[in-house]
Amino acid sequence: MSIIRQQILILNIADPNLESQTVAWALYDGAKAENEPQMTTGDSDVPPYPNVLAAMRDGWNVLQVPALPHYFSGHEHESNHLPYEYVLERKVVIDE
Repeated sequence: MSIIRQQILILNIADPNLESQTVAWALYDGAKAENEPQMTTGDSDVPPYPNVLAAMRDGWNVLQVPALPHYFSGHEHESNHLPYEYVLERKVVIDE
């Protein structure tokens, strides 16, 4: 019997260009069995994709694009969250 499961990929990139470099990422794989470990932060030095466009070419669908950050005068150089976060998903078929 085949079942369709969802995978979620979160890519943070250097700037809003979909071809800019991936700087942080997370992968949540609903196709893995419960006893299989999910990705954990820092478990790889190499991102799963170099950029969002490469992930799209591999079958990932973009679900959410980032809102452009608002920088207030005098606060342009303060650290905050990573502003260019893209959420992607794809469906995979697994046999049970």
